[in-house]
Amino acid sequence: MKGQMSGARMVVEALKDQGVDTIFGYPGGAVLPIYDELFLQNDIRHILVRHEQGAVHAAEGYARSTGKPGVVLVTSGPGATNAVTGLTDALMDSIPIVVLSGQVPTFMIGNDAFQEADTVGITRPCTKHNWLVKDTADLSNIIHQAFHVATHGRPGPVLVDIPKDVQFASAEYTPPERARTSHYQPRVKGDIEQIRKLVALMETAERPVFYTGGGVINSGPAASQLLRELVDATGFPITSTLMGLGAYPASGKNWLGMLGMHGLYEANLAMHDCDLLIAIGARFDDRITGRVQDFSPGSTRVHIDIDPSSINKVVRTDVPIVGDVAHVLEDVLKLWKAGGRKTNREAVQRWWAQIEEWRKVDCLAYTPSEKTIKPQYALQRLQELTKDHPRRYITTEVGQHQMWAAQFLRFEEPNRWMTSGGLGTMGYGLPASIGVQIAHPDALVINVAGEASWLMNMQEMGTAVQYRLPVKQFILNNERLGMVRQWQELLHGERYSQSWSEALPDFVKLAEAFGAKGIICTDPADLDDAIREMLEYDGPVIFDCVVEKHENCFPMIPSGEPHNKMILGENASTKDAIGSSGAVLV
Repeated sequence: MKGQMSGARMVVEALKDQGVDTIFGYPGGAVLPIYDELFLQNDIRHILVRHEQGAVHAAEGYARSTGKPGVVLVTSGPGATNAVTGLTDALMDSIPIVVLSGQVPTFMIGNDAFQEADTVGITRPCTKHNWLVKDTADLSNIIHQAFHVATHGRPGPVLVDIPKDVQFASAEYTPPERARTSHYQPRVKGDIEQIRKLVALMETAERPVFYTGGGVINSGPAASQLLRELVDATGFPITSTLMGLGAYPASGKNWLGMLGMHGLYEANLAMHDCDLLIAIGARFDDRITGRVQDFSPGSTRVHIDIDPSSINKVVRTDVPIVGDVAHVLEDVLKLWKAGGRKTNREAVQRWWAQIEEWRKVDCLAYTPSEKTIKPQYALQRLQELTKDHPRRYITTEVGQHQMWAAQFLRFEEPNRWMTSGGLGTMGYGLPASIGVQIAHPDALVINVAGEASWLMNMQEMGTAVQYRLPVKQFILNNERLGMVRQWQELLHGERYSQSWSEALPDFVKLAEAFGAKGIICTDPADLDDAIREMLEYDGPVIFDCVVEKHENCFPMIPSGEPHNKMILGENASTKDAIGSSGAVLV
């Protein structure tokens, strides 16, 4: 029995009981009692970030790469409001995060006290749930509830707002086994009759496709393993969203690549022409569906998701299955095997023949150059020089480089790819790489960045240097807001409104100012040696890879168009029509 203790100590004890080994945070007046308790113990490591947004993104990287919840500690007012972007990012991408925020004393709430903000009100739309603790006797119970809610059902961020007087007061500590969690017990087993319908459809489908998302990875290693077994046993093709990369290996013979706005030609056309669409842990977001009324128009749609609110939210589902991916896939495999492992093999072979014809279109083709580094080439070389590393983790910022990374880097395992999907948060990658490196000290962690995104949270290089984290910042520097410029070229009459910077830093000098290593490369002939130098250095690196300024990222489905209306690069074959930019519309 732990007995009576202060609220501040309760926080630390509750974190220990939840198995927390690391928290990311930034101190301030409203959380000093908690920081004092952290000082008095050695079980939990605190990582001092340089900005609260960085703290939440670091916690996201930690959570996404480990499957454990990330934990953040921030002060009241601006400390909490600075965390809002990270909270929203985690909510969109279903990342389990627990944010503990300080608050002014309870008797001062509502008086516009120094560093007061309505944190619960502000964060209600961007958390799975949040709490304002008004009584120390409730504090430990609420923290245990917070971890339960963050990690059960569809994962997501939660926030516990803790007034300063609650931290000072004493009460009886509630251990996890006595915490009130019975009110939130999401369904994990799928309806067996609906699963039988899915199996029957699998047995007769002529043009099936597995469409998978981040929910497979969130479900844990068993879900990815069961997915691989099901795909390989049925022989059905599989594609994935940006968030689902790695759940099925990129080297797998059934892999079509990523689908969506910048997805592969064969993946998008397979999605458009299939007759059975099996969505697993994916939410039919707009970057996947394009024009909803034209999305996969001839298919029977099955949707497996632990979140019942995602079912029929965007597209009509013929066979909804609410449940945890791992549990549902286990039952699907059992029933399918018991039924004789039947598929419509001749029809599926014809389907594969059609897919192979689509694959002949080299949708990722680009024009190589001996004078300037093409961003696609930079990532091809990065892939080649790191593919055999046993523990490679990739984070990204947001923009063209993110899409090229998804296209050209290949992931064989889950939890190795950390990126901002739903919110598209510039500034995510650097702090996320820090969180990943903290969780995996001996791993190779590379953040693929654009110079504009990277600058948004560049202050976190101070964190990397302070904790001797050998994160590699691989910046594709085109001196442009690349994706904004691409849209302006293709969709806004080449009117380049505010899509470049005339005052970029010298990244090598910036690295040296932080105490890190700086590398610059401008010549394709020097690229391999420069990447090796980055990889061999045992500390943090900023790599300034100066690339072609006006390269576009293809394929691209224009906003509001269906999957069979893609813009391909000018080097892609099967040309039907040439767009104004020299791109190919197919």
